[in-house]
Amino acid sequence: MYLPPQFNHPEHALELIRSHPLASLISNDDDGFPFVTHLPMHVETEGADWQMLGHCARANPHWRYLAQRSEALLVFQGPHAFMSTRVYPDLVRVPTWSYLVVHVKVRMQLVDGEEAKDVLLKQLIADHDAPYAAQWRGLPESYTQGMLKAIVAFTGEVVDVKCKIKLNQHRSEAHERMKADYAQGTEQERALAQWMERLGL
Repeated sequence: MYLPPQFNHPEHALELIRSHPLASLISNDDDGFPFVTHLPMHVETEGADWQMLGHCARANPHWRYLAQRSEALLVFQGPHAFMSTRVYPDLVRVPTWSYLVVHVKVRMQLVDGEEAKDVLLKQLIADHDAPYAAQWRGLPESYTQGMLKAIVAFTGEVVDVKCKIKLNQHRSEAHERMKADYAQGTEQERALAQWMERLGL
């Protein structure tokens, strides 16, 4: 990812991953072409070490590609929106796009066994719908075992993390109008205005 220093904010990566957990998992297929699966990921941290947990359908060939070539990229997209030139005090400008994104390079390892997959699933459930864990436990074993057999789970050792927050940081003359416009806009734009406030722009 192209990452100019003014947009480099690694300190916000973890928050963005947890608040926008639907990732694009990207690795190469057997022809060397990028293959993408969109799936929620759970992140665990222990000191400086991060681990990503997720799963895909067994019918999805992506897990076979990961078994052969373990390195992959996870992309987490935060809020984003168009930025008009009207935010500038002069006319000799071009429009652009504001966005927040995290790229996580991982080494994937497949998780074997229904019990291990069940533990991993419960971590994902806890992120998004904790009460469902009780419902899952109450389902017939014939059903839950079938569901577990239908997925392939994996963990990803985090090798590198890049977090890009592109909010026109290097154009201070635009910040006041830009923030005001975003604050009156769509849900995505309002989220960008809140990030501008947090960053002191």
